[in-house]
Amino acid sequence: MAMAMTVQQALGRARARIETLDAQALLCAALGVERAYLFGHPDHPLTPAQADRYAGWVERCAAGEPLAYILGRRAFYDRDFIVTPDVLIPRPETELLVEQGLAYLRGRPAATVADVGTGSGALAVTLAVHAPAAQVYALDISPAALAVARQNAAQHRAAVTFLEGDLLRPFLERGLRFDLLVANLPYIASGDLPSLAVTRWEPRLALDGGADGLDLVRRLLDQAPAAARPGARLLLEIGADQGAAAQALGAAAFPGARAAVLPDLAGHDRILRLDLP
Repeated sequence: MAMAMTVQQALGRARARIETLDAQALLCAALGVERAYLFGHPDHPLTPAQADRYAGWVERCAAGEPLAYILGRRAFYDRDFIVTPDVLIPRPETELLVEQGLAYLRGRPAATVADVGTGSGALAVTLAVHAPAAQVYALDISPAALAVARQNAAQHRAAVTFLEGDLLRPFLERGLRFDLLVANLPYIASGDLPSLAVTRWEPRLALDGGADGLDLVRRLLDQAPAAARPGARLLLEIGADQGAAAQALGAAAFPGARAAVLPDLAGHDRILRLDLP
């Protein structure tokens, strides 16, 4: 009878194919343990089912599939979110939208919030959890993405209203108006997509920003004046080289607004912030 593979042996084999931290994360998930357990129990035997599951996950990771899709989860801000290939994987730089949104909501706790292009719902759910008096709407054109977002709202007991449609169209059709708008829309130029590994796994609908990467930002800013309340704040994630162009679009849509481009931790353009009078 063959000896069961141990934690140490499983990690050794996996590290020959994938990064050590990825190997550890996958083994923790396969065993249902914390990372410290791996170091404290190197001789712990894997069951055949655990060994098979782990080997399959390692193969997928070695082929380039993102860890978040393999595990079906991704950490964002202060909680974990369900993710599937129907939604963009939340990134740490998008947490700046949360920080700026919550800073606004501290002064307007009962504000109406619109998360446009919600995807996994990470922004809408996080804002709703931390600002429970706010009325939070999550909008997306993808029914599959909204299904994931609804799961995340239920998991975190977040009061979010979901609307299906193109950008702010569902808001405009219902005569709704926002105090705070957050959006992480596609902002990669179409011509750049074929050279990016991200397009192999993540939905093109969440990546393709048109010829200059700003098509959806431009369309959203065309719609926004009809739905914005006085004193509203708009927070739009943008690409690292799009600050000047995005700021010009914002100024054209809202001539009286205070416009600023906020950098991420790496110093790259990341957020267009518009504060309306």
